[in-house]
Amino acid sequence: MQELRFTVAQIDPMLGDIDGNIALMREAAAAAQRDGAALVVFPELALTGYHPGDLLDEPAFLALVDQGLQALCEATRATPHLAWVVGAPTRRIGPGKRLENSLLVIRDGEIELHYAKQLLPTYNVFDERRYFEPGPDVARVLNIDGVRIGFLICEDGWNDAGEDYVVNPLQRLADAAPDLVVTINASPSNLGKRAQRHALLRAASERHALPLIYVNQIGGHDQLVYDGASFAVEPEAGIVFEAKRFEADLATLIFRDGHFLDAAGERPEPVSAEGLPTMEFYRRQIVLGLRDYARRSGFAKVVVGSSGGIDSALTLALAVEALGPDNVVGVTMPSRFSSAGSVDDSAALCANLGIPLYTHPIRELVAQYSAGFEQSFGAPLQGLALENLQARIRGTILMEFSNARAHLLLTTGNKSEISVGYCTLYGDTNGGLGLIGDLYKTEVFALSRHVNEAAGRELIPVAIIDKEPSAELAPGQRDSDSLPPYPLLDLILKQLVEGERLVPGERSLVAREFAALTATAEGQALVARIRGLIARNEYKRRQAPPILRLRARAFGSGRQMPIAAKHAF
Repeated sequence: MQELRFTVAQIDPMLGDIDGNIALMREAAAAAQRDGAALVVFPELALTGYHPGDLLDEPAFLALVDQGLQALCEATRATPHLAWVVGAPTRRIGPGKRLENSLLVIRDGEIELHYAKQLLPTYNVFDERRYFEPGPDVARVLNIDGVRIGFLICEDGWNDAGEDYVVNPLQRLADAAPDLVVTINASPSNLGKRAQRHALLRAASERHALPLIYVNQIGGHDQLVYDGASFAVEPEAGIVFEAKRFEADLATLIFRDGHFLDAAGERPEPVSAEGLPTMEFYRRQIVLGLRDYARRSGFAKVVVGSSGGIDSALTLALAVEALGPDNVVGVTMPSRFSSAGSVDDSAALCANLGIPLYTHPIRELVAQYSAGFEQSFGAPLQGLALENLQARIRGTILMEFSNARAHLLLTTGNKSEISVGYCTLYGDTNGGLGLIGDLYKTEVFALSRHVNEAAGRELIPVAIIDKEPSAELAPGQRDSDSLPPYPLLDLILKQLVEGERLVPGERSLVAREFAALTATAEGQALVARIRGLIARNEYKRRQAPPILRLRARAFGSGRQMPIAAKHAF
């Protein structure tokens, strides 16, 4: 009877914190040994975090990686006979890049197996070919406790259909006839990603009749959030185990005669094919993303400009969930165009959330700037320039508060408005992180309602959710004066910005409705107008703070468009 006891170590490594990451691995390995495991499996590039980017070009950092590998080997001596499966960058000799993205099996201080990733994703948010050389087209198999284990790294298991690369490492590994495949991963989370992982790896497991264990990391790394959700798949039964989602997790399993069992030798609880509801997914992804971003950037507290509108209200509510009410501050900055209702709504919101709300009126500041402008340039400040001045004064005040109190300023723009430039550069775009910048405006409304439902009470006042959106930068101003209704705008944006990257159900619905819209001359003109706005405002997005990625194509590193270009398509 074949039997292997192993531990899935779904950890939250920090980029560049080699000593800290080794400490996480030490702790997990000690727990694995207490559970009687013969193998503990960590995520891709667990030593450095995934992925350290241009730190890999720094000689001093690479020296720390070398030292870290030595320390890691030494650490394994504290857990005799336990094999550690670890992801790390390793040096190579010869033409090409000087590093490989490697999987190492280390036991009792010795490296027993070294596998270099063959398929290096260089698309969307990935840029591995910039730093790494592909590994050789070979299978790596190791016998542990009588079980032949084959090893892969992330993308190497995603090309089994042969559509994206000439090489298929999983087929090569299957030819080596392992009993079990272990793949280590750093798979960032976005809407629909869990289902995509399950579908791809389940199909591969069935095709090759190979059981497979998939180990992923969790945590927020700048714009990206990793959800964990490590899993085990059997050829006939499909997904039979899933680790926690959006949480660090250690799970010891038994692999016996081709099947996965829990630590007690029983079949694990069934895994639901249904993932989190969309709004709950958004909520948990944003909360984890902010929590790690603030912690790793050295901020304990955040500040948000509270306009009385839904964008700032949702941002404040999510920040409170992530960091607690003692670490969140709101600032309202009424002008002569601000309605009393908006100021009152801000006060009600912050009271519901249990956070302080500071008031810093800007009426006199706007008047002073306007007078100075007219005196210097011989013409009154009016129209768009006056509207943007108010936003920029508010942005300056918030940055003053951020500097004076060491609070991270959160920007509050949503994807709909960021797409078409309905925001003020150096004004409401100020900040260190955007929580809702990958949510369309219709999703902002939906998530706000979900936040209230999840809390079981009215955290975000219904008055804010129900009011007509307005920037309140001019008398009687409404968003609908400048933009088409948000449901229509969001339909167009989903097609133009994301298109085929939409999740399957949403993609077919959007394609159908977009085709109906563009069947009319009026619809074609509207689409052309929105396309032009997206292109003209690329320069704003390039200078905006990072936003937490929620969907398959977000603004930021995953969408690289030129600024000075002709977008004639």
